[in-house]
Amino acid sequence: MRIVFLGTPEFAVPTLVELVGRGFEVAAVYTRPPAAAGRGMAERRSPAHEAAEKFKLPVLHPASLKSEAAAAAFRAYGADVGVVVAYGLLLPKAILDAPKLGCLNLHASLLPRWRGAAPIARAIMAGDAETGVTIMRMDEGLDTGPMALAERVAIGSDMTAGELHDKLAVLGADLMARTLAALERGALEFKPQPAEGVTYAKKIENSETRIDWAKPCKQVHDHIRGLSPFPGAWFDCGGTRIKAIRSTRGDGSGAPGKVLDDRMTIACGAGAVRLLELQRAGARRMRAEDFLRGTPIAAGSSLSS
Repeated sequence: MRIVFLGTPEFAVPTLVELVGRGFEVAAVYTRPPAAAGRGMAERRSPAHEAAEKFKLPVLHPASLKSEAAAAAFRAYGADVGVVVAYGLLLPKAILDAPKLGCLNLHASLLPRWRGAAPIARAIMAGDAETGVTIMRMDEGLDTGPMALAERVAIGSDMTAGELHDKLAVLGADLMARTLAALERGALEFKPQPAEGVTYAKKIENSETRIDWAKPCKQVHDHIRGLSPFPGAWFDCGGTRIKAIRSTRGDGSGAPGKVLDDRMTIACGAGAVRLLELQRAGARRMRAEDFLRGTPIAAGSSLSS
């Protein structure tokens, strides 16, 4: 089976590695163009680009796929199927229709819940008890195509978005390989997504990242872990922005934002959370006890929302 792979971030890499490792013919890898990053703003290739280079696969990074020239170049690879994992560009109909068997997408949720850009973060921020990965055949809608296979995953009470991301990436890689094997045998069936239960995982905005201590402790905790490690939920302490990287439910109560003890237990609108790992701007992540040695935050003080 001849595949054209389209993917960009770390989430896409396990699937590409799995497909190559299982002997599927990957004719080419499409990914987003290199982008300036880091303090020196040097151009950085995407994780999928780096992985493709290790396998000596052809790599293309067009800025758009909307032109006829781009469609012709894609068709020239003669793909049986397109495999899409967090590519980052909309695929026009000419691209979707080019492979003989269509384009299959690995999506990091149990569709139709959390269609869109940030399904992992949104699932945790909403307090979902489970999520998963779904393979669907792409159409021109936003994650609306018919579904083939799915796998469920429980979301632990303290699990961060980063931890869930890594778990789903590995699970999704295996699921995509199994899906393609079934497709090759002619044993793959698709079913429409349910009309009920549709939610949208919009992109995380900077305005959402500040912690609101006035919310109940569970919402604060889910907010922190849903944004960890990136972009990071934060609070202000004496004019310094501090990210809360890891938290758990705490004991006690008080005015929202009040520091209840010397272990970084912070009162919320109802209940409290205990901050386990923090990061000051420009510094590395630290356990709370190590952080407090360099940045004392006394019990009884108040943190700004």
